[in-house]
Amino acid sequence: MSQRYEHVRVAVIGSGFGGLGAAVRLRREGITDFVVLERADSVGGTWRDNGYPGCACDVPSHLYSFSFAPNPDWPRTFSGQEHIRGYLEHVSDTFGIRPHLRFGHDVLMMRWNTGELHWEIETSRGAFTADVVVSATGPLSDPKVPDIPGLDGFPGRVFHSARWDHDYDLRGKRVAVIGTGASAIQIVPAIQPLVAKLTLFQRTPPWVMPRMDRAIGDGERRLHRLLPLTATIRRGLLWGIRELQVSAFTKRPERLGLVESLAKANMAKSIKDPALRAKLTPSYRIGCKRILLSGDYYPALARPNVEVVASGLAEVRGSTVVSSGGAAAEVDAIVFGTGFRVTDLPIADRVVGADGSTLAETWKDGMESLRGATAAGFPNWMTIIGPNTGLGNSSMILMIESQLNYLADYLRQLDVLGGRVALGARPSAVRAWNRRVQERMKRTVWNTGCSSWYLDASGRNTTLWPGTTGEFRRQTRTVDLSEYEVIRAPRTAVADRAAGSSGVAPAAVGEEGA
Repeated sequence: MSQRYEHVRVAVIGSGFGGLGAAVRLRREGITDFVVLERADSVGGTWRDNGYPGCACDVPSHLYSFSFAPNPDWPRTFSGQEHIRGYLEHVSDTFGIRPHLRFGHDVLMMRWNTGELHWEIETSRGAFTADVVVSATGPLSDPKVPDIPGLDGFPGRVFHSARWDHDYDLRGKRVAVIGTGASAIQIVPAIQPLVAKLTLFQRTPPWVMPRMDRAIGDGERRLHRLLPLTATIRRGLLWGIRELQVSAFTKRPERLGLVESLAKANMAKSIKDPALRAKLTPSYRIGCKRILLSGDYYPALARPNVEVVASGLAEVRGSTVVSSGGAAAEVDAIVFGTGFRVTDLPIADRVVGADGSTLAETWKDGMESLRGATAAGFPNWMTIIGPNTGLGNSSMILMIESQLNYLADYLRQLDVLGGRVALGARPSAVRAWNRRVQERMKRTVWNTGCSSWYLDASGRNTTLWPGTTGEFRRQTRTVDLSEYEVIRAPRTAVADRAAGSSGVAPAAVGEEGA
């Protein structure tokens, strides 16, 4: 090797909920030979990167936290970004993760070494080898900014919601907000009182329900501290309610009609202008795109300094922004709330598998994995929040913890097999799993005809899980070795390695040996 590699048993990529959760689980399994490679200078993932005005979670606090690290002191029923980031810092300290963190280590490339049965990882600050890689970069890590003609020539400020320019004072400015997703509906009411004029470019209106947020009083917090069971019961009730809602999303979308009526009533309370109400009323079944929660979005849109343009941004001419419908506005700043690269994960370009192909090349026709975790051709590589593990109505922390169960059993299986060994997901198992998932997806509300970030370029939903979180936990409780090839280095490779050479192809154990 031309550069010096530090070897670890496990390399975790990213330090958001998925990465920190993996680190805690590794320590609880008695594994301390691991690193967490983080490109930034602190933990937090999306809750570090997204510091825009009004940033908060749309899942209740007591459900949007690890079951093994309950927080009795959440200040609100729906926590803000600063509290969630603080919680993740607390988890890092409490569970002894700090010594494993490697900040400023942007992963440039990961390559599977077939002869040595390990991963070679190049980062911006050093190189590592690892028996197992856990990719926890998350789908909400790399902003997506559309290619708009003339944008390069805009004389004002341009930034994405996930890269907020805190040095730029919006007070008294004319601001264009592009997009009406989960971030935009928090940004708009937060900046509306400050700006001179806010122009909102809306391609598709979202369905918005009341957020029902409130402060959690001292008495409630004291009760949860003194009697932790009360917080556990609270979490269980929040989980159970959402589990009961799943069938309407995944099997009987027609049952969502009542929810649609409630959403229209919510809009009517704040939007009295019939023309504006028409602009804001979606034409698709509620739930097809993510249902958004807000108590101040509609009131902000009704203010006199806000204009809603019912079409997307098409062109920038100097300081003028022009919609696809021809509407134009002079602005001083453009804020993109256009989401993230969810179905074409940037990390996939930097993962090279056993046959020399990148994960992006393997997934060129759409992301596919086995149980949302492993991909064919990429031995001993696992992703947290992988394909078809997203949720439309509950907490992703539940899915992450299920995947951590799978990770723990995966590592146990490697230990039981013994020696230098790897597990490679069988292509047939990957295809079978995804065939079942996509068959179930056909009857879900997410496939009823709307365009959403859940769908990839071919219109396939490779993002969401078409079932309950309880079902997913059962499906990922243990590793089924019949779904994997057991790969060992042959004795000749072991002898060569002892003699200082390598590069012999490994032997794959067939179904009988697995």
